[in-house]
Parts: sequence; structure tokens; C-alpha cells
Amino acid sequence: MSQESINKYADRYKRIGLNIALQRKMKGLTQIQLAEKIGISRTHMSNIEAPNMLTPVSLEVIFEIADALNIKPEVLFVMSDE
Repeated sequence: MSQESINKYADRYKRIGLNIALQRKMKGLTQIQLAEKIGISRTHMSNIEAPNMLTPVSLEVIFEIADALNIKPEVLFVMSDE
């Protein structure tokens, strides 16, 4: 993935990361706990959630996060504050 593509979708990556952080906190999990559940490093989980880090995330990781949080994947793609 090119830096241009990452920049093009920066706001969406930020929103997905914030949605993951919100859902994780609502389930009472730490970044370390969620990362362990899905088999990624805490650093990678932190980068996904951090609004100042544009970290693309694969659909596989999104699905694993959703499964670990027991939510539908589409919850992580909500782009409004409503």
C-alpha cells in the first residue's frame, strides 16, 4: 500500500482505530489483552488505535478483533459520531 493511499484514507483509518479503542474499553480489555487474543503485538495494537499513527489494518485483523470483542465487524466501520 502506497503512502498516497494511506494519506487518502487517513480519516477513515483514524476512525476505525478509535472505534476499536472504544469497543475494547467497553469490553474492559487492555490493548495487551486484545492483542494477545488475536495474535498481534501490543505495539501493533497501539499503532492501530492511535489517531496520530496512520496504520492500515487488514480485513483479517478487523475480523479477528471483532470476534475477540464479540461484535459485528461493521461496528468498527461506523464513520459518524452518531
